[in-house]
Parts: sequence; C-alpha cells; structure tokens
Amino acid sequence: MRRASAIFIAVCMVLIAASLGAVLFLLFKLDGRASAIVALAALIGMVLYSGMSNRLRDRGDLGDQIADLSRGTADLSRQVAEITRRLNEMEGHVNKSVNRARGAVDPLAAEIGELGALVKQLAETVAGHEGILQEQGVMPAPREPLPMAAPIPDSALPLSEHAAVGGPSVVSAISRDGMSALVAAAIDANRIDLYLQPIVTLPQRKVRYYEAVSRLRTEQGDVVPAVEFIDVAEGAGLIPKLDNLLMFRCVQVMRRLQMKNRDVGLFCNLGAATLLDATYFRQFFDFMDANRVLGPSMLLEFTHAAYRSFGPLEHEALASLAERGYRFSLDHIADLRIEPKELADRGFRFVKVPAKMLLSRITGASSDIHPADLADLLARSGIDLVAERIESESMVVDLLDYDVRFGQGFLFSPPRPVRAEALQSGAAEPEKSQAVDEGPDLMAAGGIIG
Repeated sequence: MRRASAIFIAVCMVLIAASLGAVLFLLFKLDGRASAIVALAALIGMVLYSGMSNRLRDRGDLGDQIADLSRGTADLSRQVAEITRRLNEMEGHVNKSVNRARGAVDPLAAEIGELGALVKQLAETVAGHEGILQEQGVMPAPREPLPMAAPIPDSALPLSEHAAVGGPSVVSAISRDGMSALVAAAIDANRIDLYLQPIVTLPQRKVRYYEAVSRLRTEQGDVVPAVEFIDVAEGAGLIPKLDNLLMFRCVQVMRRLQMKNRDVGLFCNLGAATLLDATYFRQFFDFMDANRVLGPSMLLEFTHAAYRSFGPLEHEALASLAERGYRFSLDHIADLRIEPKELADRGFRFVKVPAKMLLSRITGASSDIHPADLADLLARSGIDLVAERIESESMVVDLLDYDVRFGQGFLFSPPRPVRAEALQSGAAEPEKSQAVDEGPDLMAAGGIIG
C-alpha cells in the first residue's frame, strides 16, 4: 500500500513538472529548451521536498517507537526488581524453615544414636551372659534347626481321605518313555485329578481366589504332582490335550463357586503349546467363548519362561481370549525384570512371585527394582502382586511391610483335591467340597476334551 502511494506521488510530480513546462512554452512563449530546464528544476524541487518530508515523518515515528520501547523496558525492569525481591523473601523464609527443622531433628538424631548405642551394648551384655550361663550348664546350647518342609499327614486334609502328599516319588524309577505312556494313559482313563489351593488376602487371610493344580493318579492309586510329569507331557505333545481336560473341569468348579460366592475367582494353569496347536486351541477357544460369562472370575495362568518365549501366534491367541473378557496371570517368576505396562496391555492382572524371592537381599541387589517397591509398581499398571510359597508366619509379617495384598502357600492350606463325584454328577455339594455342578450344557460341550 505504501509503495503504491509513492508511485502515485511520483507520477503526479512528473505531470506537474510537465504541465509547468508546457505552460511556459505555450503561454509565455519561452523556447523549448528553457521550458524543459524549468520543468526539470521543478521536478527536482518536488522530489527533494518529498524526500525530506518522508524522512522527517519516519524520524518522528522512530522516536515514538523508541519512547514506547523505553517505557516497556522501564516497566520490565520494575517487574524484574519486584520478582527479585520476592525471591529473596522466599529464600529467607525457606532458610528459616530449614534451620527450624534442623534444630528439631538434630536432637532426635542424637537421641536415636544414643539409643542405638545402648541397644548394641545391651545385646553384647546379653550375649555375654548367655555364654556364661552355657559354660555353667544353666542354659543348654542351641540345637540345629529342624527342616521347614515336613510331610503332611493325610489326616490334615479333611477334604479327601486319599490326598497323598509328601513321601518319595512313585515314578522316580520310570524312564521318560514310560512316563509319557503313563501320562497318556492317565489322560485317556480320566485319572488326572483337580486340586485347589486357596489364595488369601493379607493380613485378613480371607479366601479370595483358588488355584487349580493337576495331579496324576496311577492305577495303583499313587498321586504324582504336576512338577514330575508336566515336562514329560510337554515333550510328548500332550499339553494341549491335558489343558483341554483340565479347563473343562475348571469351568465346572467355577460354576459351583459362583453359586456360593461370586467374589471368588479361580486361577487355571495353561501351557504355551495349547496356544500354538490349531486343532486343540480352536476347540479350547470355542469352549471358552461359550463360557465367557465366567471370564471376569477365571484367570488363565502362564509361566514366566513361557511368556518370554511367546511369539506373534501366542500373543494373537492371548488377544482373542482377552476380547472374550478373560484375564491372565504370570507365575514361576525367574527374576524381577518385568514390564508391568506391557503385561497390563496384554490383559495380565496378577503376577505371582515366591515369598523368598521378595524377601531375599540378593534379589534386590541383582534386579532393576527393589522387591519392596514391586507391589506399588505393579499397582500403577492395574496388576496385583501375589506372594506364593509362604511357609511361615514370619514371612507374612515381613511381606506386610511390602504392601503385598495376596498370599498363597502351605501356611494357609495345601492343595486339596476336588471330589470326583462332584464333577461327574449333579449330586448335592458335600460339606467343604469346592467342586462345581455339571450342567447339561457342559455335557453337550464334551468336544473340548481331545
């Protein structure tokens, strides 16, 4: 806009100068050369006048801008001075508060130091007295501690009279091929029994969940725990067939538990091989889809080693189950190098860690996070921590300092068998039985068993 006005003024000045020359030549009869000189002089005069006026106007504008800038700078200086004053006042208040706090803490620290010295002195005195009493024969010397794990008698398992635990292994002399044949025969003969172990809240010890574990029953009636045959079954490719059988029973158990208390859930172990077997997983998925109403209460559990070996197919299978409302749990933790955010995104809601691992100083030194902070770290991602294999009251006391909400172990209860008759008929539930009733819709879903 400013450039267009300048061009217009220049054109006007040229016209005025030309008009002046024409008037001198036509009216005043000057020769053409003199008229041209006068017109050129007039044009130069107008150009000089326009340039001077523009410079004066620009100088005025620049002066106004400099004045405004000076006023803004002065205002900014005042504000900086005010902020500096306030910062000095705040620094003074902080220093006074720190001095007051230090004055209040220093005497307490001194007293704590004195108490520590007194406790140490008292411990040394007591130790010296015990040594003197032992030398005089007044106090017997301490005995070697007894082993923690002792065989549990059958009478301690009221749920079934034939719950065999402890004792030497009945399959220790069987070869691997023989063990594979034994597992296959047990699956075909329906001799894989379901056991339940409670998971309790801490410190109330209220039963909140159960974990379903499998036991193999031989033809002679001996009971073989899963740890002795699960590796053989995996090597023989029997895991999908075993998982389908056990999941069918877990659904039965879950239905019976829901009839009694809808707040109780069930952990069901699942092998990674089941997710990869297209035939068995299709049957398994259809069965779980038909019973997805139980999804919020059933936790499908995988080992830490199996989860670390998961590939795209396994994660896709997990996503399909998660879409049906099922959630997952991670157990047999080998170390505390886990990613809670990743687990939560894939549908995991529980992580089981052995109590000894949580309470071990070596674990805290060799892991990325201290065990005392693990429960809070998992909780921020919506995952609950379960301390498993709790064997003594002292473990419970120490775990409470770690904010552990759930516990599992022989201290609360060993795994107890579900009575076979409760899974095979619709008979009334016996007292203390934890099995579920078998409905006609489950009988029609027998295709889940391979």
